[in-house]
Amino acid sequence: MAGPEARMIQAGEAELRQARKNSRGLFWFVGVFSFFANLLMLTGPLYMLQVYDRVLGSRSVETLVALSALVVFLYGMMGFLDYARGRILGRIGARFQSDLDPRVFDASLRRAALPGNTNPAGPADLVSISRLLSSPVFGAVFDLPWTPIFLIGIWIFHPWLGILALIGGVILIVVTVINQVVTRAPTLSASRASSQAQAISDQMRNEAEMVQALGMRDAAFARWHQVRDNALEEQMKSTDLGGTFTTTTKTFRLFLQSAMLGLGALLVLRGELTPGAMIAGSILLGRALAPIEQIVGQWAMVQGAMRGWGNLAELLGTVPPEQPRTPLPEPKAKIDVKNLTIAPPGEKHAILKSVSFSIPPGQAVGVIGPSGAGKSTLARALTGVWRPAGGDIRLDGATLDQYPPQMLGQHIGYLPQKISLFDGTIAENISRLSPEPDAEKVVEAARKADAHEMILKLPDGYDTRVAANGGRLSGGQIQRIGLARAMYGNPVFLVLDEPNSNLDNEGSEAVNRAIKAFKSSDRSLLIIAHRPAAIAECDLLLMLDTGVVRAFGPRDEVLRQVVKNRTEIAKTAAQGGVQ
Repeated sequence: MAGPEARMIQAGEAELRQARKNSRGLFWFVGVFSFFANLLMLTGPLYMLQVYDRVLGSRSVETLVALSALVVFLYGMMGFLDYARGRILGRIGARFQSDLDPRVFDASLRRAALPGNTNPAGPADLVSISRLLSSPVFGAVFDLPWTPIFLIGIWIFHPWLGILALIGGVILIVVTVINQVVTRAPTLSASRASSQAQAISDQMRNEAEMVQALGMRDAAFARWHQVRDNALEEQMKSTDLGGTFTTTTKTFRLFLQSAMLGLGALLVLRGELTPGAMIAGSILLGRALAPIEQIVGQWAMVQGAMRGWGNLAELLGTVPPEQPRTPLPEPKAKIDVKNLTIAPPGEKHAILKSVSFSIPPGQAVGVIGPSGAGKSTLARALTGVWRPAGGDIRLDGATLDQYPPQMLGQHIGYLPQKISLFDGTIAENISRLSPEPDAEKVVEAARKADAHEMILKLPDGYDTRVAANGGRLSGGQIQRIGLARAMYGNPVFLVLDEPNSNLDNEGSEAVNRAIKAFKSSDRSLLIIAHRPAAIAECDLLLMLDTGVVRAFGPRDEVLRQVVKNRTEIAKTAAQGGVQ
């Protein structure tokens, strides 16, 4: 299993590297600008060398003025190059994020639709990588190759200074490596704890009405506070540990510069070094070690980007991009399910086993059965969310995977058991968040769902704004808006998962009228039902039990068969035949 997993991660990393490679030209510019910027970093040491060794000795004001003017120009050029490099890095990060945004968003949505999703990867991980690419920390990577060059320059001044600088540099590198190893686990633990606390907070906020109604505020706060305290504790541990290394690095670098001055002063007293070289060596040392100190100081950002890279590599590797498909004409409302077997992704146990049935145009099939029979699983399979482990589902003769996902969503409308609205207007929700909603289609869908009059009674009608949890809307209103959303765009097939679970008698009658009208246009439906009112307009019934078809046929025949079986079981139980 490790082999295929490793190959998938490698495939994901290849996508990330390709996106990074798209900015290869910009990386070259950063490299060139870094070369000249670091070369100009020698301005300070050389200036101090000339001032101490020539200007002070010759007491020449003209020489000092000329050197100072040259230094002003060189520092101006260095500042310009640093500024330009920062802007280019910002565009590298923005391009990397822009190139991968559609792919990561699509993959995270597809991954989130699967059960047992444990990969937290998503747009936030992409942002962490983009932030690193745009930061001065990434620029420090281009400065690192100059560290040995500056150390060699110190060595040229005097071997002892070079040895001291080399030892100091090695110690800082060792500290950096130890920092990476030691802080990895605490940082990951803190990130997970913080994510868990945020998830609980989001859940409590989404269920605010229930929490308030059941008097759960104190208990909810206690649960969230416990997790939040743990997250804060883990974060403090990670921060303290990272701060220890940052402080150690900074303190040691300052000590090393002072030690360099002290050793230089000793060499000056012994006549083996000039005062200018002493000052220049100290400045060069600071510049040589600056990239290392900067990377250690921002190690949390580096770790976040590394963690995000790993998460995205796994996500993109396990959720490959959708392959282009040849567009098919609008299908007829004919559904054929043959030997369908569905197992949740990543699991071996099948929920549906060898399910077969057909839905001709203009008919509705009701799906009944006890809880856990596989009814909602069938709905997910018919909408293309879960792919068959065996058998197939055909829409007008073509398997569902032959349709592009966007087109399949236009041909098949779906009303899930748990309906969620998005922040926006009712019109935007019905139009499935279309950037430019078609008002005629929105109203048409609402009329088909028999929700037009209901929507007009709201304060702003179709322009009434709703929150993700529905806000002012009742459960029945949300359900009827969800039905209008399922009917938007004139799909040929509808999958309705308990469409009247939150409706009163008037709402149920409205939904049944919508179902009847939908069938009359030679379109078909599959309705998952627990309440008898939901199957009033069904022509066929499919009974599932433990994932297996127990009965399928005309509605009244299946109902008689179910009632007969229940009567026989009851008689057997009364006679003591069932223990």
